[in-house]
Order: sequence, then C-alpha cells, then structure tokens
Amino acid sequence: MPIWIFRLSTLIAFPFLTYDFIDKDPLSLAAGLLCGLIVIIAEAVFKRLRLIKIMIACSGFLLGWLLFVFIDYAVLNFAGQSAPGWWLEHAQYVKLGLVIFGVLACLFKSRDLEGLSYKGRHLKIADMTALMDGRIIDLCEINFLSGIIVLPVFVLEQLNKMAASKDPLERAKGRRGLDVAARLQELKEITVRVTSKTPKAQDETERLVKLAKSFDAEIVTLDFNVNKIGALYDVVVLNIADLATALKPVVLPGESMSLFIMKDGKEKEQGIGYLDDGTMVVVEEGRRHIGKRTEVAVYSILQTPSGRMIFAKVK
Repeated sequence: MPIWIFRLSTLIAFPFLTYDFIDKDPLSLAAGLLCGLIVIIAEAVFKRLRLIKIMIACSGFLLGWLLFVFIDYAVLNFAGQSAPGWWLEHAQYVKLGLVIFGVLACLFKSRDLEGLSYKGRHLKIADMTALMDGRIIDLCEINFLSGIIVLPVFVLEQLNKMAASKDPLERAKGRRGLDVAARLQELKEITVRVTSKTPKAQDETERLVKLAKSFDAEIVTLDFNVNKIGALYDVVVLNIADLATALKPVVLPGESMSLFIMKDGKEKEQGIGYLDDGTMVVVEEGRRHIGKRTEVAVYSILQTPSGRMIFAKVK
C-alpha cells in the first residue's frame, strides 16, 4: 500500500512542481507528468533488479566508456589528417553506442558472471543426499518440482571425491550422485544450473543453507540436519523423506491387514514384517508365523523422525 501512495503522490506532485517553478502553461504540466512516469518506471525496474545486476550494468557502462577513451586516443594521435574531423563530428554517437553495447553485453552475460539466472524463476538447491538418493529425478519427471534445480560446485566436488574413494560403498554412492546430476541436466521437464558460489561456513550443511539463504532458494534433501539448520536461517527445506512419509498409507489402530512375517524381532516371540512402502511392522507373538502370511491387527503406531513403526498382534 505505501508504494502505491508514493506513485500516486509522484504523479500528482511533479506536474504541480513544474507548473509552479518552471512555467505556468499546459506543456509544463505535461512535462511534469512525464517526469513522474519516468520516476515510477525507474522505481519499478530497480525494484525488480538485484544489486548484483545493477553492479554488472555499471561495470558494462564503465567498460564501454573506457573502450571509447582508448579508441578516441588512438584516432586523435595515430590516424591520418582526414580521420579526426570525421571523428570529432561523430564521436558522441560512437561513445553512446559503445556504452550501450557494454551495458547490454554485461547484462546478457550476467548469468555467466553470477553463475545463475534468477529472473522470474524459483530455485531449488539439490544437496548431496538428494543426488545420491535419485528420487529427485522422478519428482522432476512428473513435474512435482518446478523452476530451476541448482547444483552447487562444492556438492559436485564432494561427490567426485567420494567416487574416487577406496571404500566400495562410498565410491558407489559418489558415482550414483554424479550419474543423477548428469541425468538431471538431460531432463527436458526442468532447467538445471551449476553455481560456483561457495559461502564460508564451518561444515557442508551450513554452507548449503547459507547458499540457499543468499539465493532466497529452497533446499531439496534427505538429511534431517538440513531441516534443523534451515529453520534457524529461515530457509525452506523440501525433505524427500518427509514427502515419502506423508504419502504412506494411513493405518489406524484396530485395523486388520494381511502381512508376510519375514524374521524374528528383538523381543521374545516377536515377528517382523514390512508393508509395501517399507514401513516396519512389529508383530507380537509372530515368531512362530515367520515365513507365512498372517492376519494381524494393529494396536499402536509410533511416529519417529526417520519414519513410522507399527505394532500389531496376530489375530
């Protein structure tokens, strides 16, 4: 609301100011209205531009001006007799063209300078756990994740180190993460960008959260520590494990189900089975039914940060 008050005040104030201080005629009113419109348009444009964009545009202006200075010096000192006359007549146009060229070239290349293009896009930063898990590809293919997937260079470097490890399990995880990153870049459903920006932090998790904070982005992860640190920095974290938990079928105490009991539990006479989504079911007195499909009744459900655990009895 205050911004609209400012814009309306600008449109009203500028014509009256030009009418009072410049000339009391309709042209002054029109000129004041035009000035007010220019101020409002400039405010709207600069509001949408990030500071880095403005700095890049200023750098382009400076480069264009310096290029004109060098050309001007070369023409006036090393050219023939006929060149300076033509140059003095058209130098201002050349200067304007070079400055505009420098600004536009830097703005068009700002994605390479920044590492990302932020205009009108929603960024989601994928961490190492999301890449090693691989389900992020399925979420992108069904258009569940939209916008731009950002791959930080320090995450890719960490995966590369794991892929070169002597430990077979760690090496397999690293290669899996790199394969998923490569497949993401091949998807047509979503855009993938790589950023080299690396904030200073004590560990990788804090570095990832600070990067998301600086980009005003979300984080895609499977690490619950990222959820906790993200809450401290007011960063939105999309945990794929939380999504999988939320999509699990609802099972209420008192319901019956057919369950294949696979193995014995920790306590005496307990049996262990699993639902189709991987949820573990602890069956009291189910040890003697190991290797069989048995009707069980749910009597308790335990929700933990890593998932759900269901307790049941043989009917």
